[in-house]
Amino acid sequence: MKFIQLIRPINLVIIALTMYGVLYFLSGAQFLSFDWMDQLNFGLLVFSTLIIAAAGNIINDYFDVKADRINKPDRLIITKYIKPRWAIVTHWFFNGVAFVIALYLSIYYQTYSFAFVHLLSINLLWFYSFTFKRKGLVGNIIVAILTAMIPLLTLLFFVKLNELHGIHSPIHSVAIDFIFWLSFFAFIQNLAREIIKDIQDIEGDKRLNAQTLPLTLGVRRSHFIVLLLLLVFPLILAIYVLNSITPISQSLYTSVPFYIVAVLNQVIIILIIFTGIRTIKTQDQLLKLSMLIGLISLLFTHPI
Repeated sequence: MKFIQLIRPINLVIIALTMYGVLYFLSGAQFLSFDWMDQLNFGLLVFSTLIIAAAGNIINDYFDVKADRINKPDRLIITKYIKPRWAIVTHWFFNGVAFVIALYLSIYYQTYSFAFVHLLSINLLWFYSFTFKRKGLVGNIIVAILTAMIPLLTLLFFVKLNELHGIHSPIHSVAIDFIFWLSFFAFIQNLAREIIKDIQDIEGDKRLNAQTLPLTLGVRRSHFIVLLLLLVFPLILAIYVLNSITPISQSLYTSVPFYIVAVLNQVIIILIIFTGIRTIKTQDQLLKLSMLIGLISLLFTHPI
């Protein structure tokens, strides 16, 4: 049970749902040829992505033991329940299996892309946990980029799949735009949440002489950056909706979840302005809820 807690099962479920949600969306856009072998290969892609994420969670906790003794003593797993050396061995085993799968997919679909993306993700997660996590905004941006890559990785799979099957019909522009829009949304929301998490962990980070954003700019300025980030999504949504000429607006009109996310962002902004860090945990929970609702948009958005 402690090992399952270590790999963050809820986060892994969200990753899997995102990838299969993009699959469902692209199916509606009639943008794929998907036989039983491709289904198996897509399952392998999802599995390899999940174990890389699990390995990233393990190595993150491995390097965070000192800080977690202060910030989250009740959640401390490595050293308390799992030996550090077993955490490292499991981390490398997961990454090794994932990279072998990526090599197979790269050979099968005649592209280096899967091996490159997996290797990049493995290294970014390692260096994030080892050093970048405590280097101001850099670590936050790395996590946000990795999260935004998940829908794009699924899109890449289907592009290569259709190329392999010799399907050269034009990709539906609105469907592609929407996937990129979803990735941008994931980047913004995750970047805001990473800064909020740093604000919550400020006491432990002080003990480690970290250089997180709240410690370098101060809590109020960091919170203000979160506010600005949360304004981006509703503002761009409003621009697209008002400018009905833009193709993506055809999808956004039918995507009720995006409007809910925009409202949630406004609620968080109000909490930041009027309550500051007193409601920081509520702000974090609302951000997680907004990301989940953004994922649900794949089920309610029509690509044509």
